[in-house]
Amino acid sequence: MTTKEFISALRAAPDNELMFVDLEGHAVHSGYHLTELKGASLETVDCGGKTDRWQETIVQLWVPENPDDDYMTAAKFLKIFDKVRGMIALDVDSEIRVEYGDQNFFPSTYHVRSVTSDDTTTRVFLGLPRATCKARDRRMAAAESSREGDCCCLAAEACC
Repeated sequence: MTTKEFISALRAAPDNELMFVDLEGHAVHSGYHLTELKGASLETVDCGGKTDRWQETIVQLWVPENPDDDYMTAAKFLKIFDKVRGMIALDVDSEIRVEYGDQNFFPSTYHVRSVTSDDTTTRVFLGLPRATCKARDRRMAAAESSREGDCCCLAAEACC
């Protein structure tokens, strides 16, 4: 989900409690804090030797030892987001991710799968990131071309 889509979903129900939930139904504890917003710029080289670059917006959540019983409202989250956006560059067309970890959530930077709202609550559904081999993915996408003598990786002996 893009940052713009995420923020639009929150603006549609600003008075709602904002819950972050994984696909198994575990919720980040009420009383979490939005501790950091990151405008991340990533530059990579995959195992096929191809470079890639993209932007991400990363929301970092944290739960203190003695958290409040209330969830943050969407309006409070938006107030923080708008203030930070005035201080650093956040690409609203980039993917938004949520960094979090506790006894129910493996520490990771989660993808935002969807956002739903009812009369009182906005739920942000989080999915674990998955590793893949981009060189293999490109090769599979070009399956109609000849594969003889064409290896996907820089470390050809490892995968061919």
